[in-house]
Amino acid sequence: MKALPAKALLLLTVFFCLGWAQTWDAVRQSFGKLTSIQAEFTQEKHMAILARPLISKGRFYFQAPSSLRWEYTHPVRSILMADEGRTKHFIQQNNRLKENSGAHLQSMQIVLQEIGNWLNGRFEGNPVFNAALEPDRKIVLLPKEKAMAAFIEKIELQLSEQTGVIQAVVIYEGRDSYTKLLFENVVPNQKIDAALFRSVE
Repeated sequence: MKALPAKALLLLTVFFCLGWAQTWDAVRQSFGKLTSIQAEFTQEKHMAILARPLISKGRFYFQAPSSLRWEYTHPVRSILMADEGRTKHFIQQNNRLKENSGAHLQSMQIVLQEIGNWLNGRFEGNPVFNAALEPDRKIVLLPKEKAMAAFIEKIELQLSEQTGVIQAVVIYEGRDSYTKLLFENVVPNQKIDAALFRSVE
């Protein structure tokens, strides 16, 4: 059997990468192969009253099935961690990281739970959002309850050409307000030290 030329192999590779998010089954299978992920992120907060978006930067870590670390490094350091059902939040005050156990921690737990669902490929059957898989590797999440819709109109997830990777997240909070997250230098399936999900250092 004659071997395929390099150009044909490249085209086949691109085709299969682009096709990984064409069906829910393909999405679930692709995310199901994800054991860990780490990435840098840039967060843009857009509001009508702002002349320019507020920019934050940081790093994100995930270890299947549910360990997460969301760390802002700029402009103010803060760390949100979830591991074995426990969620902790630390924020820098007077050059020290201080644990924050306020009432908003519960809402942070919900956010981390949603992120964990996404990275495990669980979009359908979500009790909070209805999910639609759209062309060009886009997933749109719409709130099921009016109470949630008052805070979040919709969430758009842009999936990467790289299998099992989310490239960007846009959270629409209102007509003139949205938050955009862009992920870069994504490294999937490499071992992450478990201490990252339990200690701020």
